Amino acid sequence: MISTAVQMTQQTTPTVEEMKRAASKNAMVRNLTSAQLRAVAIAQQQVLRAQQARAAKNEREAARSRMWANSELDETVQKPAPSASHQREATDVDTFSLRKVQGSVLRGLRTRDHKTLREVSQRAGVSLGYLSEVERGQKEASSELLASITEALDVKLSDMLVLVADRVREYEEAGAR
Repeated sequence: MISTAVQMTQQTTPTVEEMKRAASKNAMVRNLTSAQLRAVAIAQQQVLRAQQARAAKNEREAARSRMWANSELDETVQKPAPSASHQREATDVDTFSLRKVQGSVLRGLRTRDHKTLREVSQRAGVSLGYLSEVERGQKEASSELLASITEALDVKLSDMLVLVADRVREYEEAGAR
């Protein structure tokens, strides 16, 4: 009990070194003009904002990493094979669209490399909204546009077209059954 009281007294009593630092700081603060005090306060606020922004950025990056990790886990989990009637419904001639196939292949290539729409759109020189519409199969992409998108994805245009052709062949074979 007595040792606890001594420890508490020692903890609350500042050391000589701490008292000298506090006196020195107070003396420096007293010598500052009001404009200098405001500048110090603004600088302290900027440092706090920068620390908060850095923490928020780190949290966003961690959330993005968790999202990618979860999506990779989902891909490794084996999904039940769809029934033959379900395959026919999904590959019905009425719903087949080359635009949609191209878009899904482009999206697959982008997400495989963990690239965002923004990153690819900036590298390809395409607006973010337009790239999104191409990936969703809502817009038809010109050959020049496809070339710039595949270049931004670090994929050859011919390789992307082979993937599209393979996917079209799957649709055709499923529709012929």
